[in-house]
Amino acid sequence: MTPHDVFSELVGQDEPVETLRRAAAAAARVVAGEPAAGGGMTHAWIFTGPPGSRRTVAARVFAAALQCQRDGTGCGECHGCHTTLAGTHADVQLVTTEGLTIKTEETRAVVLRSASAPTGGRWQVVIIEAADRLHERASNALLKAIEEPAPRTVFLLCTPSVHPDDILVTIRSRCRLVPLRQPPSAAVAEFLVQRFGVEPEQAGWAAAASQGDVERARQLSADPEARGRREEVLSVPRRLSSIGACFDVAAKLEVATKLEAADSVAELDVTERAALERALGAGGTGRGATGAMRGAAGQLKELERNQKLRATRAQRDALDRALQDLIGFYRDVLVTSMRAPVPVVHGDLAAVSAAAAEKWSPESTLRRLEAVLACREAIDKNVKPQVALEAMMVTLWRG
Repeated sequence: MTPHDVFSELVGQDEPVETLRRAAAAAARVVAGEPAAGGGMTHAWIFTGPPGSRRTVAARVFAAALQCQRDGTGCGECHGCHTTLAGTHADVQLVTTEGLTIKTEETRAVVLRSASAPTGGRWQVVIIEAADRLHERASNALLKAIEEPAPRTVFLLCTPSVHPDDILVTIRSRCRLVPLRQPPSAAVAEFLVQRFGVEPEQAGWAAAASQGDVERARQLSADPEARGRREEVLSVPRRLSSIGACFDVAAKLEVATKLEAADSVAELDVTERAALERALGAGGTGRGATGAMRGAAGQLKELERNQKLRATRAQRDALDRALQDLIGFYRDVLVTSMRAPVPVVHGDLAAVSAAAAEKWSPESTLRRLEAVLACREAIDKNVKPQVALEAMMVTLWRG
């Protein structure tokens, strides 16, 4: 693996990387007019895995290898690799959403474009970043395209699992599956040291605290605010002293994640609104410009609606990170009480989890862990965050 190999981004994923390398090499032979001779290249793929497994990264680097001008090696240095990873390649479409679902109209537009021949002579690649958010009609539109693909079109779908709740069974049956795992902490720590120059001790702590999530580990190692938010979340079990405290802590966590989400999208919101207003003639003079702005109310309202959906998605993501930290804590308590021969996730709180293990029975710890998992599932099913958090906090207090 060369230092610039695109597959170096897939930390701790040796088997999937080997699968994708062979397929990319076979795809390069197809482009060259040679027999593919195996390799498992096909027109539709599904990348699955838990949070932190970098499903979208896997799809992106595979797309880069398909567009690589050096026999599909994914060299990371050629124009095809660079533009694909930068998101500017003309033949690579990325379908993403910051809302709760991927719209049918957007999917149909992508499907229509996917039927065209690749301008660069290699592959027309469609990456659907969160295929589990496809609307039902959007899924059906995608299914038809996968059933009748253009000769040089490849679909790369990213989804947590192949459960029917995440992806249509009929789509799953027509795709090759690439299961990704949560990378081991040691591999994540090594990646942080080599790629970002993080000190080994800090990298080891961040890798463990992130539970193998590379992006989260990088954030924790570099951002003091992220570390502060984590510390606040992990203080939750110690603050649950009464039923009133449960509701208070739930409200504060809900507000904190809402503010975090608002901060993360604020700059983009302002930029988008300014760009739309300029396009509609804001700041212009004369009767035409004034009339254009009067007729722009509908477009501005649509932008505001989409931005609200993005903020909701951002808050859910922030809440999920907080709940993942809590899951790690209760897991630490459980493995400590059971004297399991595995390291704790939150090493800096080993004394706290050990004290909790002395106080709580394994059964009550497990109930607390299940309460956090149930809260994640409830939020995923559109239960109001505050309601789900309050129910969780009461169980965490009572045990």
